[in-house]
Amino acid sequence: MSPERVMVTVDDRHLSLSNLGKVLYPASGFTKGELLDYYSRIAGAMLPHLMDRPVTFRRFPDGTGGKSFIEKHVPSHAPDWIRTVKVPSRSAGEGRGRSSGEEVEYAVINDRPALIWAANLAAIEFHVPLWHAGRRAQLPGRPDHLVFDLDPGPGTSIVECCRIASWIADRLARGRREPVAKTSGSKGMQVYVALPARTEWDAARERAFGIAQSIGKEHPELVVTNMTKQLRRGRVLIDWSQNHQAKTTVAVYSLRGGADPYVSAPVTWDEVRACERGGDPDLLRFTAGEVLDRVERHGDLFSSLT
Repeated sequence: MSPERVMVTVDDRHLSLSNLGKVLYPASGFTKGELLDYYSRIAGAMLPHLMDRPVTFRRFPDGTGGKSFIEKHVPSHAPDWIRTVKVPSRSAGEGRGRSSGEEVEYAVINDRPALIWAANLAAIEFHVPLWHAGRRAQLPGRPDHLVFDLDPGPGTSIVECCRIASWIADRLARGRREPVAKTSGSKGMQVYVALPARTEWDAARERAFGIAQSIGKEHPELVVTNMTKQLRRGRVLIDWSQNHQAKTTVAVYSLRGGADPYVSAPVTWDEVRACERGGDPDLLRFTAGEVLDRVERHGDLFSSLT
């Protein structure tokens, strides 16, 4: 065996891991070994949010300073114990329009060995749809969650996103389910709320659109719901269109492929309000190590969505 490879046992599976000393985040020196350690330790909190969902990987074979690529199809060299699910094309992140009749076979990351296998491929980012496969005969399933993706335009940051997230939460809190928030791990953040069972996609999109439009009309100086780039300077986009069976959002606890090993991390509403008051984006920027410490102290702040 190559000296750059090491055999390990993860739970009851044997894995060959490679290039553990390779630097994946050049700015900080964060290595592939540290990436694998993070995903191994965060698995208990992260896996319930990946469970039974087709996963899209964003892989960085040369680290975040190099090129990356999106991988939807499960690699041909995947172990036979990796669960997969076949989804009609254009039903889980394959673009717009109706299915062509073709299928995409996705990996499903339901346990720690599968998570470590994927991370060993330099899959730094994990993206999932708002529905899960389970044992349903027809895919994709109905939406489990509603999501509002807040994307700050030039001249704004996560600070402005926090203000808008609070406005969204106020509207969502009128229902029976409490909304939850997480950072994107990049510039913005997302607000989620669990949907009642058997909610249809059209109803979910209509609700998301209505809330986004209402806030946009009340606060046109700060909010835009149209993706046109010229409209976004000094404003935050409320991307309600993520509520579609073909769209994916970065999974909670996923690392992001930026300059530093920041994580898409769940946050409390007290933290959201504190960031807005303090005006400091760094208040909601968490590295892998910080997220592990947060889970140790607070548990899974996203547990209401499992």
